[in-house]
Amino acid sequence: MILFAVNIFLSSFLLFQIQPMIGRFILPRFGGSPSVWSTLMLVFQVLLTGGYAYAAWLISRIRRQALVHIPLLIAAILVLAMHGFSGSSPLMPTMSAVSQDRSSPILEIIGLLLLSVALPYFALAANSPLMQAWFTRIHADRSYARLYALSNLGSLLGLLTYPILIEPNFSLRSQGWIWCAGFLLFGLLTGWIALKSGWSATPSQPSLGVATAGSRPSMALRSLWIALSATASLFLLSVTNQITQDVAVIPFLWVLPLSIYLLSFILTFSGERGYHRKFFAILFIVSAGLTLYVMLNATRLHVYWQILAYCLLLFASCMLCHGELYRLRPSADHLTGFYLMVSVGGALGGIFVSLIAPLIFNGYWEFLVGLAMTLAVLLSILRPSKRAGKKQPEGSQEELSARARFIFNIFLLVTLLLSLLGTYFSGSLFAKRNFYGVVRVREMILEGSVEPAYVLSHGITVHGLEFIGSAQLRARPTTYYVPESGVGLAILHHPKYVQDLPMRVGLLGLGIGTLAAYARPADVYRLYEINPVVTDLALGKNDFFSFLPDSKADLKIIPGDARISLQNELDSGNPQDFDVLVLDTFSSDSIPVHLITKEAFGVYLQHLAPDGIIAVHITNLHLDLQPVLWQLARYYGLNIVRVNYEGDTEGGYASQWILLARDPVVLKNPAIQERAVDLSGYSTAIKLWTDDYSNLFQILK
Repeated sequence: MILFAVNIFLSSFLLFQIQPMIGRFILPRFGGSPSVWSTLMLVFQVLLTGGYAYAAWLISRIRRQALVHIPLLIAAILVLAMHGFSGSSPLMPTMSAVSQDRSSPILEIIGLLLLSVALPYFALAANSPLMQAWFTRIHADRSYARLYALSNLGSLLGLLTYPILIEPNFSLRSQGWIWCAGFLLFGLLTGWIALKSGWSATPSQPSLGVATAGSRPSMALRSLWIALSATASLFLLSVTNQITQDVAVIPFLWVLPLSIYLLSFILTFSGERGYHRKFFAILFIVSAGLTLYVMLNATRLHVYWQILAYCLLLFASCMLCHGELYRLRPSADHLTGFYLMVSVGGALGGIFVSLIAPLIFNGYWEFLVGLAMTLAVLLSILRPSKRAGKKQPEGSQEELSARARFIFNIFLLVTLLLSLLGTYFSGSLFAKRNFYGVVRVREMILEGSVEPAYVLSHGITVHGLEFIGSAQLRARPTTYYVPESGVGLAILHHPKYVQDLPMRVGLLGLGIGTLAAYARPADVYRLYEINPVVTDLALGKNDFFSFLPDSKADLKIIPGDARISLQNELDSGNPQDFDVLVLDTFSSDSIPVHLITKEAFGVYLQHLAPDGIIAVHITNLHLDLQPVLWQLARYYGLNIVRVNYEGDTEGGYASQWILLARDPVVLKNPAIQERAVDLSGYSTAIKLWTDDYSNLFQILK
């Protein structure tokens, strides 16, 4: 028993620790988008399904199972060794594997994962059901459910230890080698168990669940397994999207919802006392009401309350779905088939969120789909199934079939309804969702103004505004970029602008191209933008915005992640010598952490002219980025100024900017100093952010 327990715990620990680890590595290569994590989860769910299918095939079809499974383990170890000795880490794909073509990022991520970790992950995914089946061969009178709960406990600890212990203390390269050492230990232990237990076919076992021993689970029961697991998986990913798109895409905010998801498995599969229908039904109703209140008041509530509400709702939903799965668990001889159906449901939930929802929704409406499906699960429990006017007994084929159909019908109905509402009743002139988020264009009249304007929003944050009236009015810089804002002051009062000399300006994050309003005919503006939808709108698609089309300057748009583009320019011997470099790449209030680290600023400074200014937009509902930039300024010996603008009624929004420069003279301009915040005596104790270390919780407002 102890050997099986250790093996299952170790494999589950490794299985889930690799997820945030590999995500942490590839996230910067795709602009820090929240969709990176949902795509990772999709790939891992599909590999998990493949591992469960392999285990089911091995148990049911192959007599000498060790002869098949041990070579698989050896192959996985050899793949890791090959990557380790040919690259910087045995787990991480090389930079050359990542292109700057952002037309199909999902396919790129899938390709990277298949090249780097697919085979080891597949071997780990197959381990838990395989070990539990071998365990029941030896201990026919003992339940496998506790081993299943133990596997989820190992998964939970693997997740939690990554952001708490592993990420802060080890470089990504070291993390990869440590993980591979654990995988080697797992391979040796699994091989030993396979030689002892996997040498003969599995006999039938006594019944331990709903199905009777030897009876094949019905199609109705299998369909309900899939429906319940798909509901939990869909809701997990949609809640993760809700949280990360407005805060930051960091391992902890990935790990928290997934940990809750695993905790529900642990509680429900630990025994009959872990799940109480009535309690979790009430908890779901209460938490759903609380979450809807939070969604309607998101800008007024602290981020802690928002995360708490979402996580409480996710916990109640997962407990309902997984608790019902436990009640419907099969006998031991159908164990691997049960796990396969559960993983199929999980994969279907991931496919819907990552591949289907972006095509049919112009917002993150899958959250409401998941909420409706969980409500359907609850109603299917409370609503008695009747046939010929008589209530069907719980567990009957009619009752199981009715429950599965009800959940599926609610899914179809709500999905269709939200798709139609989003398309025809959104109130937007333009709406488009892609890998990088949701972009909308609306027409509005600002409070205190009589002039109509087109407004571009990305998530919940306005990313640009252009008045519709005369050419002079359309050319007026607006929102966070008015002349009195930090970036406006940096451009208009730079020595070259004052002396009417040509300027080179770099913009990391395009928006609608508002800053091009400051460009003169001899100026050069290089605009770095990862989202092709934003680029198309800024260039004049549908005639909403004209800052770029009307500009007389030399404009160049560089698609792809800004940091990678800038690094590629350095590698090709082409530093840009920017007079002003503007960093404004946030979507909603989420920040791409990889753009404000020590290594990132090292790249920026190599592109900066001796008297150049780096202007960083730090306006944010939830996060105070000043301490991060203060430490970066200290590390590189930069002068720092903060400029706040209170906003106006003529299109100017309240904003906060940090200006950084090597030369103190350029920041001592009277116009800048007049509006500068007094930072004398300011200090911070937070650590310098690097590619291997960041801590958002230290800068939460």
